[in-house]
Formats: sequence, C-alpha cells, structure tokens
Amino acid sequence: MTDTSDEIVFGREGGLATVLLNRPKALNALTHEMCVALDGELHGWADDDSVKAVLVRGAGEKAFCAGGDIVKLYEEGRAGGQYPYDFYHDEYRTNALIHYYPKPYISLLDGIVMGGGCGVSIPGSHRIATEKVMFAMPETGIGLFPDVGGSFFLSRCPCHVGEYLALTGARLKAADCVYAGVADVHVPSGKLDALSAKLAETDVRDFDHATAVIGAFSEDPGASALAESRDEIDRFFSLGSVEEIVSALQADGGEWAAKQAKTILSKSPTSSKIALRQVREGASRDFYHCMQMEWRMVNRIIAGHDFYEGTRATVIDKDQTPKWQPGTLEEVDQAAVDAYFAPLDKGDLSFD
Repeated sequence: MTDTSDEIVFGREGGLATVLLNRPKALNALTHEMCVALDGELHGWADDDSVKAVLVRGAGEKAFCAGGDIVKLYEEGRAGGQYPYDFYHDEYRTNALIHYYPKPYISLLDGIVMGGGCGVSIPGSHRIATEKVMFAMPETGIGLFPDVGGSFFLSRCPCHVGEYLALTGARLKAADCVYAGVADVHVPSGKLDALSAKLAETDVRDFDHATAVIGAFSEDPGASALAESRDEIDRFFSLGSVEEIVSALQADGGEWAAKQAKTILSKSPTSSKIALRQVREGASRDFYHCMQMEWRMVNRIIAGHDFYEGTRATVIDKDQTPKWQPGTLEEVDQAAVDAYFAPLDKGDLSFD
C-alpha cells in the first residue's frame, strides 16, 4: 500500500482503489491535509484505466468519519487564520469531485457518519450502511449548517424529511438511512470484507454492475423509525418558517413534538434559519450550485460568532450552554439570513 500520511492510506486491491480514513482515536475526523490528499488521488485514479472503482472506509470499530477537525477550525478561525477558508474550499471541491466521479465510488458506512464524513461518502454513487451506522448532520448545534452537499442530498430525502434532519440533527440507523436515501443498501458489517474482495476481483467500472455485485450482499435493514414518523414530520416541517415549525410543535401537546421543539430551540437560531432555507433552495439546484451556495454561507459563518461559541460550548469547554447571537429566532431578521446567501466579493468557488 502507498501511505501518503498516517491519517489517510491509499492502496490497490485488484481493480479496486482503496481509501482508509485512519484517525480512529479522533473518530477518523477529516483534516485539511486528508482532503487535499484524497482529491489528488481521486483525480489520478479517474484517468487510470486499471482502476475500476474506489472503495472508502474508516479505521477502527467506532466510526466511518465523525466530521471535520473542529478543534483546529475553532482555534485557527478565532485567531483570524486562513485555515478555515482553505479547509472548506478544498473540502467542498472534493465533495463535488466525488459526486461527479466517473467511476463507482463506494463508501462503507460502518459506524458514525457525521458532518465531513457525510461529504466524503453521501455524494458518491454507492453508499452501504451496516447495522453499526449512525448518521447525523447536527451542525446547527455548533452554529454551522448541514454542509458538504447537505443542501443537495437532504433536499432529496422523502418530502420534508430533509428539513427535519437539518433542523434537529436526528440520528439515523441503517433502515432510516436507506429510507431517507443517504444510503442505498444495508450490508451487515460481517460481510464487508467478502464484499470488498468481490469488488476487487470483478470489473465493476459499470455503475449498474457495481450495484448488482453490492446487491448480492445486501439484506433487509428492517423497519425504519423515520418512516413511521413521516406523517408527523411532513405535517410540521412543511411549514413556512422555523418559527412556525416550532410554534406548531409546541402547540401539538405530544411527546414527540415537544422533543423536536426543544431540540430546535437549543440550536443556533441563525443556523436554524439558514439551514431551512438552504435545504429548500437546494431542491432546485444541481450539486455544483449547491456547493457554490454553501461556500457563500460558510464564509459568513467563519467571519461570524455562533460557530465559535457553539464549538466552545459543545467541544472545547463542554458546558453545553452556548450564548447565541442573536439569542432567539425572532431576533434573526430576513436581511441577516439573506446576507449568508449573497455573492462574495472574492468570487464563487472554482471547480477547475
């Protein structure tokens, strides 16, 4: 195997190019260097006829990838450094490369999949969830938004499931992931090595052929709790604004609705409002234009307050008492939301 760093390991198994996210003690959280290395290898493999497909997995027993390196983003961003801009710029370019990749890009979602981990898996062509998967996009809880293509794939969940996931950060198991469309099939963890071996010995450059090979290892994931909540999700999360959603949830009187309202109100009011708009606008955009929108949004996040306060409260000090600015949904006016989506003076994200 060719090891470009200890944190991300690239290899070959027959016609299969392999990627191992190799920071198990950090739940395989992505660094900028990992993003750049992955982007470079993917470009090379795209032009290599001997590579039929790409397989990505995480090291260790707990996670595929639990997100980006939030601590470094926090430290560098607070200090006014360039690192957060460079990280998101290169991460988003890699997300787009994965989405439009000319060969099957296969992710083994065997453990925690959150934030940046979603970005190096969900945009790809084949997403495999095991019984160990725990998918979530809880970014509004740290003053961010469900990025890395969330505006694209959350907006394509059934009906209003995407808005629900964006605003609550709800955690999904295998059956829920398949139902929501963020995974294609369920394959038990114990079958992954055999599946990998089969993919390595088979010419799966054709997307349908890759689907058939994976399908032979798949099993019924069982009933989806998310599907069982669909009526309630659609009733509340179809409403026109975050304030309306929260008010309707609070007025309902049921346990499920009260829990969702409390969850949303614990998160950044600004992030909640931009996340709802982001998902709804993403429904009419292709992946490139979703990433352009997210690039505009994240530039304003980096220059703002809530990301640093949310990360402090959740990850650094862990006191779980963020002081959001503004502190309520009502205080976040339309002009403030619009500003996150406005063109940047420095121009949009380039995919060249």
